[in-house]
Amino acid sequence: MLISDAIAKLIEEMINEGEGAAEIKRNDLAGQLGCVPSQINYVITSRFTPERGYIIESRRGGGGYIRIIRKQMGKDEYLMHFLYAVGDSVDEKEAVAFLGNLYDKEVITEREYILLCSTLSNGALSKLPSEARNTVRADILRHVILRLMK
Repeated sequence: MLISDAIAKLIEEMINEGEGAAEIKRNDLAGQLGCVPSQINYVITSRFTPERGYIIESRRGGGGYIRIIRKQMGKDEYLMHFLYAVGDSVDEKEAVAFLGNLYDKEVITEREYILLCSTLSNGALSKLPSEARNTVRADILRHVILRLMK
């Protein structure tokens, strides 16, 4: 198991034990896992993101911490959160993360996940100028989310 997977697993366990929230001291967690604090930062910023349904709060200084909160919400509230998180531009990797979250939360089926990933891929949008792909992808994703809310 990669160290980043071990960090993510431990943080996820902490969130589950904390009933949806965990307060982490970066240096303490790094010492516990035998890694450097920057690895903790990397995992938090790459795996515990708003598009995956998390809120991150931090406090710097000697008593500093990072609080990770898993948003608990109904389907429409969850979709509204995604709608605002999409923004004006989404790259292919971000789109797949958004869709993966919708699939994990059983908002879309596996088949819908596969079809939407294909629809939003760089290959499907290859006829567009590269600078327009991310904005078109975001527009498509927002329209899909709006349709799911009906």
